[in-house]
Amino acid sequence: MEKAVRYLKSQQKQDGSWPDYAEFEAGVTSLVTLALLEAGVPKDDPAIQKAMTSLRSSRPDKTYALSLQTMVLCAVDPQTDLQLIKANAAKLESFQITTGERTGLWSYSTPRGGGAGGDNSNSQFALLALDEAAEHGATVSEQTWRRAFLRWDTMQNGSGSWGYLPNSPGTGSMTCAGITSMLITTKRLEQGDAEINGDHVNCCLPLKQDSSVDKGFDWLARNMTMRTNPSEGGGGGNSLLYYLYGIERVGRLSGRRFIGTHDWYREGAELLVSWQDSLDGTWRGTGVVEQSNPLVSTSFALLFLAKGRRPVLVSKLRYTPNQDWNPHRHDLHNLNRHVESLWQQKMTWQVIDFGAVKSAEELLQTPVLWISGKQGFQIEPRHEKLLQQYIEAGGFIFAEAGCGGAKFDRDFRAMLKRILPESEFRLLPPDHPVWFAEEPVSPDYAVPLWGLDACCRTSVVYTPEDLSCYWELFGSRSFLDDQSISQKVRDQVKASNAIGANVLAYATGRQLKDKLERVELTDNAGVKDSLDRNVLKVAKIQHLGGSDDAPAALANMLRVAGEQLDLRFSVEKPMVTLSDDSHQFYPILFMHGRRDFGFNSKQRENLKLYLERGGFLFADSICASPQFTAAFRREIAAIFPDAKLEAIPIDHPMLSNEYGGFDITNVVLNDPQTRAGGEGGLKSIRRQTSPTLEGLWINDRLAVVFSPYDMSCAMESGSSLQCEGYIKEDAARIATNILLYAMQQ
Repeated sequence: MEKAVRYLKSQQKQDGSWPDYAEFEAGVTSLVTLALLEAGVPKDDPAIQKAMTSLRSSRPDKTYALSLQTMVLCAVDPQTDLQLIKANAAKLESFQITTGERTGLWSYSTPRGGGAGGDNSNSQFALLALDEAAEHGATVSEQTWRRAFLRWDTMQNGSGSWGYLPNSPGTGSMTCAGITSMLITTKRLEQGDAEINGDHVNCCLPLKQDSSVDKGFDWLARNMTMRTNPSEGGGGGNSLLYYLYGIERVGRLSGRRFIGTHDWYREGAELLVSWQDSLDGTWRGTGVVEQSNPLVSTSFALLFLAKGRRPVLVSKLRYTPNQDWNPHRHDLHNLNRHVESLWQQKMTWQVIDFGAVKSAEELLQTPVLWISGKQGFQIEPRHEKLLQQYIEAGGFIFAEAGCGGAKFDRDFRAMLKRILPESEFRLLPPDHPVWFAEEPVSPDYAVPLWGLDACCRTSVVYTPEDLSCYWELFGSRSFLDDQSISQKVRDQVKASNAIGANVLAYATGRQLKDKLERVELTDNAGVKDSLDRNVLKVAKIQHLGGSDDAPAALANMLRVAGEQLDLRFSVEKPMVTLSDDSHQFYPILFMHGRRDFGFNSKQRENLKLYLERGGFLFADSICASPQFTAAFRREIAAIFPDAKLEAIPIDHPMLSNEYGGFDITNVVLNDPQTRAGGEGGLKSIRRQTSPTLEGLWINDRLAVVFSPYDMSCAMESGSSLQCEGYIKEDAARIATNILLYAMQQ
């Protein structure tokens, strides 16, 4: 992407434009500018500013150019350019054909007499532009949307495809155009999957089927290839990069991560990376324009790849063949937009088809799974296992029983009991961050939230009442602007949005994975040797303060240390008690927790003897728990009354790379704080600091190392908004250094 951006910038003319086709004023300039913006070039970049100067002085009169210019204006500064956006929208409406067999379509410019002309490619761009313009305040008549909807609906081929013209053979690019246009016009014409009646909201409307859209996706799934633009007429291959841009459009607008079994973004990204000209950073596609104009072809490729810049915030789980999984089709789209405005960050959401998921690693590419339903939650045992692995590896489930779905409520609770039998399902108290992490929630409109703790945090949040219904309502401009809507309904929508934003902030810590980040799970903590030769064994101490509340933390620490230094760690994960002699066979002991605990006299004596005879104890406080920290310090003081835990100095060799590890004298600490100035909610400050480690010396030997700040939660589930401790990368480095130091004592 950086290579492509450099190329496009290098071709910009002095006046801010790019070489345009004579008959399409501002067309190429608009396309290139849109690609640069989507690729992450800042709005105040000189290239963008020069381009905007050029575009604001242009008055294109062709559908493609006018549409692209409008999309750029909406992307950069819609308030400043609102009058021009409105004028462009009005001009585009005037271009729509209103008579004849192609009523509802757009041609290259003003329609000729009798409704002649009109094609699906021009029409797609007109609708994309009108949709963006409407989002930013332009008024588009219902009749314009309805004419377009009826035309696209009747033009669909029996196979589910669309062609360039009515009744023409379907192609991949035009089927994408058809799906996109149906999604846009349906959204603009329907009232949504919830309706307002005075102070009451009906959340339980009959489930609606997107039959045309589903048929289009079915055709794409059957014919999909990323190497050619599929065609029912044979030949195919024309306008490949335009087709890939179409795939990106339908994927983003629908939220679908999979089209059939195709993980379309990853497949397309791999292909484009391999096809890019390594010298100048361009692409050349297929067809006359894509082969002859690298500005156009490179822009289409960049627009596809740019989707990868938007990290996934939340994904909706499709677990049934009917629509019960999706009672409110626009819920996550609208919630995502709300959270984007709060975090000032572009993000995306997805639909994950459970039938296409093969591993928990695929689920872990989304930080939050949204599950909704009414009629029940019956899934296969292998899918239950995937959800268990997802949660245990740090994933988060957010769920609701829509419309008081008693069967879903019963099934969902039973499923959680099967996959996490040791965890308690509880009503979340008023001091839990889901009530205030991002925005305060009015108690008058709060719904009961149940939580299940796993992986050293709440990992499942569930409500038996509707939330997504109110997210559905929030998306329409009519809701935002319609003053006749009662204040009670507005307050309910506001509270539901706040709950959604709070849960997502808590679940993610506002730190999202890169879309292409690969997630790998490990079932062991090291390398197994058939004879256990030269294998280091580390055991965890059992106690009553949450001794296994982060069960994967130690394994992940050992894995990182082993990979860094090619060390051999045992695949066993023993939990030992200090009440017998089982602990003495391990040179290093580990413990963590998040509650108060205490050892009895026998346990204290055994730990004392273990440490005096050369053993080593490494411990951390999960999420900087004050209860565990106080208990640990108290127990060490009781065992060694003549010694005490002391701060390990910054110049201690354990903090350097002297033993083959890392220089950890400067690390990043996640410091959750309550927002000041009446903003409310939690914020997480990441600050550079030296690690805070405490040590106990026995006869001048460092025998105990304790971190009062979290390492375990970071190593198990990554960032947590309320967890005071080191970020995952630094927690791994600190743990590696401590283990290396311990091995050599």
